Amino acid sequence: MKRLSCLFIFSILMVLSKPVVCAQGVFPQYQKSDSIKVVHLLETARKAHKNNYMVYFARQLKGVPYVAQTLEVNKTEKLIVNLRQLDCTTYVENVCALTLCMKQGKYSFDAFCRNLQALRYKDGILDGYTSRLHYFTQWIENNTQMGFVKETQMEKAPFNATQVININYMSTNAEKYPMLKGKESLIAIISSQEKEVNGRVYHYITKAGIYNNQATRNAIHDGDIIAILTSKKGLDTSHIGIAIWHKNGLHLLNASQIHKKVVEEPMTLRQYMMKHPSQTGIRVIKVL
Repeated sequence: MKRLSCLFIFSILMVLSKPVVCAQGVFPQYQKSDSIKVVHLLETARKAHKNNYMVYFARQLKGVPYVAQTLEVNKTEKLIVNLRQLDCTTYVENVCALTLCMKQGKYSFDAFCRNLQALRYKDGILDGYTSRLHYFTQWIENNTQMGFVKETQMEKAPFNATQVININYMSTNAEKYPMLKGKESLIAIISSQEKEVNGRVYHYITKAGIYNNQATRNAIHDGDIIAILTSKKGLDTSHIGIAIWHKNGLHLLNASQIHKKVVEEPMTLRQYMMKHPSQTGIRVIKVL
């Protein structure tokens, strides 16, 4: 039997034989199929020796069904690992966590869970619902501080516009969030968190400015995270995905509500965004 196969079987046995405990004694919520899939993906990537793990893992998850609010299923906040159902945020988080494992040389399910927790929660600490990085601007900022990502910011083309953050959607629409509804103390914390980032300014690329030219290709690379901005009141972003260049331009790997699964969009990102009037542009984030 090949060495890789032996390692894979051993890893699976280890996953199934003991409970996983993440940082701060957090026990993740998952199914056996999730842990098996994570170990399989990491061992396969280890053998493949890929240069761009963000793209590799993003494509490995193509076809996974789109399901919204997979993190909103408990009365109390838990670290949920679910690779069977993905929304746009959990898709990107899972791809990032897998990529971080490869960069760290750690190929266990435990390492994956630790990375997922570090990405999803403020300073990597799970301390209730309000510790989750709900707005993507918060996610970018905190994960930049943690050293996991860096946002591409330029005061020149193609970054030809600025976004002034003005978020309040969660605190003013608490009834839409099962774990927030009717909990005034949590709503107050969320409102305070919103105010912390309001007024901050970021450079972005307008959707009309997403050209298939050298300047845009120099600014956006395969595997970068694309945060789609929105004109909807109280929100900073409405969708996220992963950049992938084709000959005809920039495309998006994403967990798509339209296609009801993870897809590599057949149309260019520019064409895609032109079909959505409320989408205004993109911010670009690189995983380090």
